[in-house]
Order: sequence, then C-alpha cells, then structure tokens
Amino acid sequence: MTRLFGTDGVRGVAGRDLTAALALELSIAAARVLPAAAPERERPRAVVGRDTRASGEFLEAAVVAGLASAGVDVVRLGVLPTPAVAYLTAEMDADFGVMLSASHNPAPDNGIKFFGPGGHKLPDAVEDEIEAALREPAQGAVGAAVGRVTDAPDSAERYIGHVVGTLPNPLDGLRVVVDCAKGAAAAVSPEALRRAGADVVAIHDDPDGLNINDGCGSTHLDELREAVRRHGADAGIAHDGDADRCLAVAADGSVVDGDQIMGILALELHEAGRLAEDTLVITVMSNLGLKLAMREAGITVVETPVGDRYVLEAMREGGFSLGGEQSGHVVITNHATTGDGLLTGLHLLSAMCRRGLALDELAKVMTRLPQVLINVRGVDKTRAGSSAALAEAVAQAEAELGETGRVLIRPSGTEPMVRVMVEAAAEPHAQEVAERLAGVVRENLAIG
Repeated sequence: MTRLFGTDGVRGVAGRDLTAALALELSIAAARVLPAAAPERERPRAVVGRDTRASGEFLEAAVVAGLASAGVDVVRLGVLPTPAVAYLTAEMDADFGVMLSASHNPAPDNGIKFFGPGGHKLPDAVEDEIEAALREPAQGAVGAAVGRVTDAPDSAERYIGHVVGTLPNPLDGLRVVVDCAKGAAAAVSPEALRRAGADVVAIHDDPDGLNINDGCGSTHLDELREAVRRHGADAGIAHDGDADRCLAVAADGSVVDGDQIMGILALELHEAGRLAEDTLVITVMSNLGLKLAMREAGITVVETPVGDRYVLEAMREGGFSLGGEQSGHVVITNHATTGDGLLTGLHLLSAMCRRGLALDELAKVMTRLPQVLINVRGVDKTRAGSSAALAEAVAQAEAELGETGRVLIRPSGTEPMVRVMVEAAAEPHAQEVAERLAGVVRENLAIG
C-alpha cells in the first residue's frame, strides 16, 4: 500500500487527490495521535495556517471542522508562510500546528503538513500512526468537549516582530527587491524588510488564489533579475509559494543560490562563535565548491540525502545550528525550527551591511564548480547500486576528476530514472564525463 505521507506532508491536486473529505478525516486522525492537552487546558490546542491558493479556503474549513469535532481548540492564523506557522505553534504554546500549502508547486496542487510541539516536523513514525488512525473508527466530541474556533488577527505581526528581532544590525541604506511569488510572503516579507530598515520594492505581491508561483518566485528568477537592475537595487530576494525558501540576486544580476547563501551565513556565524560545533549540514547535491570553501575556513561539513527533512534530522541529532539545500531551503536553528525564507533573506542582507560588501562580492566566499546534471529516463533504477559496470565507470571518473571534481549517481524517488551529476573544474570536462556515465547507465540499466 502506498504511503499517504510524502517527504513533506500529504500532497496532491486539491479537490481530486486532496479532497475536503480526506482533509477532514486526516485532521480527526491527527487529533487522536498528536499530544494531548497541556495540564492547564481542558482541550488540546492547534494552530492552522495556509498559503494563498484558492483551494486553501475549503481545505482550511475542512481541517478546522475535523479538529474541532475531535475536541481540539483551533486558532486560525490565516495566510502566513510555513515557517510562521511553525514559529507560532511554539510561541502560542499549541500542541500542534497545521499548514496548508504545496510550496513551489502550481496553484492546483495543495498539501497538509503537521508540526508537533515546539513547531518541529513530525517523525515518520508519528506520520505512520496518523495514517493508521485514518482506518480506525472515530467517535466525535460532544457537549463541552467540542473544540472551539478562534482567529488570531495579530499572527502576522507576531511573526514579523520575531524575525526582525533576530537581526544583529539594521538594513539601513539597502535597496532590496523582493519577489513574493504571489504567495504567503506577499504581506509579511515586504513589511519585515521595511521594518529592518531597507528601502523595499515588492514584485509579485498580488496573489489572487490562482497565480501562486506562476512564472515568479524562487524557481523563476528572470523578472527579479530585471527588476533589480531596473530599480538600481543592491540585491533581490525570491521566495517560493509558502516562503520557506530564499534565493538571491546581486546588483549585477548574478544569481546567489542556496549553497552560496549557506557559505556566507556559515562564515558569519563561525566568526561570531555561534556556529554550533563549527559545522554546516548540506545535502549530497550541494556544490563541491561549498565543501572546499568550508574546509578552508575550518568548518566541518555533514552531508545528508536530498530533502530538508534529512537535513533537519542531522541537525537535531548533532546539535548543529545551520544547514540547508542548494534550492534555498536554509535552516537557522538559533531562530527557527524549519527552513525560513524571510529569516534567511534578512540575515543575508544583514551580512552585506555588516561587512560593507556587495552581494556578488560576498558570494565569492565559494567558487561554484561547473555542475552538469543528466536525467537518464526509462531505466531500471533499482539496479543502479548493484551494477558492477556502473561502479567501475564511476570509480574511473572519480580518479580522473581528483579532488576538484565529483560524481553522484542518484535514482529518482518517483520516476524510472537515474540522475547523473558531475562536477569538474571546467564545464566541458564535466559535460563529457556526465555524458559518458549516462551512456553506461543506459547500456547497463535498460529495462527489458
């Protein structure tokens, strides 16, 4: 049986895969599994937030109804970034939180994500318990046991105050363009940047429920690059639909990706003595240039599989304070329990001000090695780890590349496909090695 929970909650096309009935039943199941009320409360308390998708309106209604019918008091937060819901789960002393979003996916998709006490993502085992509870009969609360529903009109204000309050210095003198992806950051991100002292130009801050991520945000940076140049801005930052990511653009239009952002922030924390264990947590997809730069700076790098949940697990287990992904999903555990695009952007801009350097200069903290990715489709990905011919070809390529190159062969988690990634000092060399390895994959892993 296919697992309902994916790597980031339950997702699907809203109204078809993710229906109001499923949202209702999933909420009732979660209410049975997640922590009971604190001793001073007669009922558990949950907070519920959503991004700007039109489907979030009916899904929110279903989730709130399910929780209240199961005896949970519900606080509706309204439209907020995912990290804001995580923060408010802890700040409002809720027993758990619920976020309705499909992140950077198109508007027809949506998702349901749960946070446990303190605003932490749920372990797989707890998600499995919720899924199992879906198949069991449930009896609703009655009388005084029924949950009550209230709104928190100050939720955005509380979150903005929190993220701005983490800054070591103001952003005075900076002109910043922020791409809100027509999503959950549309109201809070421009306001937070202004309060931090920046001169702000907001683009794609006009959500209508159907245009989230549509040609904008962290996966479509062309308009942000043009806006930065047009407005003579010092930098631009881009969020995705639920604002848990941040990518940046320098004044010259160059893109500053998640690896470069992590390198900048790691050095800032390292020099301030606040980088726990002098360690940065990254995924296997991060550029080798980041690892080499961190080694030179005396910073240890821990690698995880692709996925922010694996980054978070490694950070919790090791007590580390900074980690993330090349995609711009950066976790700063000194101030957040999950990736926070606004927090990341604020601290990146703060580093610019503190050092008095342009963003493209700061980004030189690492030399990004040319990286070539080839997706080899229609192959038996299950044999990728056992093919002697592929293993021999990879070993030869690694010996050829030496310390200034890297090979990663990674089966897709959702398709009959193997990803071949090669880094080298020169792009033509990386391309040649990647194509060679892709040929070995096709030859030895062909289906049938």
